[in-house]
This record gives sequence, C-alpha cells and structure tokens, in this order.
Amino acid sequence: MKPITIRHSSRERRGEMRIPVMIASVVSSALVMAAAFAQPANDGGEQTRKRYLPEYTKSGELILPKNYHEWVYVGSPLTPNALNGGKANFPEFHNVYIEPGSYAIYKKTGEFPEGTIFFKELQLVLPAQHPDGSRTEASGRGYFPGKWNGADVTVKDSKRFAATGGWGYFNFNHHEPKAATAKVKANDECAFCHRASAKKDDVWTQFYPLLDN
Repeated sequence: MKPITIRHSSRERRGEMRIPVMIASVVSSALVMAAAFAQPANDGGEQTRKRYLPEYTKSGELILPKNYHEWVYVGSPLTPNALNGGKANFPEFHNVYIEPGSYAIYKKTGEFPEGTIFFKELQLVLPAQHPDGSRTEASGRGYFPGKWNGADVTVKDSKRFAATGGWGYFNFNHHEPKAATAKVKANDECAFCHRASAKKDDVWTQFYPLLDN
C-alpha cells in the first residue's frame, strides 16, 4: 500500500510559518516588559522627587518647616553652657537635619540646590553633676540630651538672600515653644560667621561627615 502524501496549500504553509513567529514576538515582548519592571529606579528620580520647599508669610517671614524630624539627620555638634561662660550662643546640642529632596540632589551633584533647607534643633543637656556641665550615666561620664530648646533654620535662595551670601538665616527662638514664623537675620548676626569659616557654600560641612565626602 502506497503512503498517502498530504499536500498543503501555499496559504496553509504560510500560516504554519506565521505561528512560531507570532509566538516568538509575544515572548520577546513579555521579556522586555519584565526587564523594564525589574530594573531599579532611574538615578534621575532622586533629582525629580518631590521636595519640601520654604514657605513664607505675606510679609516675608519664614514659616516653621513641617515634619523636620523625618528629614535626613546630619549630625549634632555640642556647645555646653558650662564650657562657654555659662551661656553658649547656641545651647547646647545642635541636631541638624537637611530636607531629603535637597540632600538627594547634593549627593548626586555635590552642590546644594536652590531651596535647600537646613533645620538645626537645639537641645539642652541633662542637669550637670560636675563643674564642666557633664554628668555620669550608665554608659559613662559625658553630656546627655535633655529638653528641646528652640531652633535655627537656614534656607538657600540666591536671589531672595543675595545680601547675606545667598543663604537666609532664621531664629525660631532659643527656648520652647518654637516660634511659628521668623524674620531673616541681618548679615552681621549669622551670615558673616558662615561666610568666614564654613567649609563649603557657607555650610559647616567640616562638622558633618555625611556632607563632607
């Protein structure tokens, strides 16, 4: 008995060839989409993330920034009253924070962008047990954080604060409660010191390893 030969029309053969091509195309598209979802966020996302920018009253006073305890913690210099004639200029711990979106840009570019906010919350040490203002706790002798003691805020705006080197300096009290708003300080109150001694762009980066890299 002779084998039966089945002949396909040219249209059927073209259809058979089209099926694997279509399958390959679908698989390829799926792989591309999966790879796109699997990739980490673009580096540019750090520079486009939503930033908290300074807010001012109609009269130009800076409004106390919001949620600063959720910002990037920079460091805590310490100037105890007992080591500064009984009254330090900024008593006593200086807990410094930078607005997260601004920090992300600084980390990427090495420059503080316009609108950068530094929040310095002051904090007293616990009551002294020794003449130098220190005390002894379970971890040893030293200075330990006590009550909040007001805040100072610095804002970068080259146009608004051209007279003070492009940064505005604000005192929200050196006691509690913190003021709701604050006027910008004159050049001879804050800016002159930053301009003379701060390491980078009028910022004391030399005291903060997170910024001084």
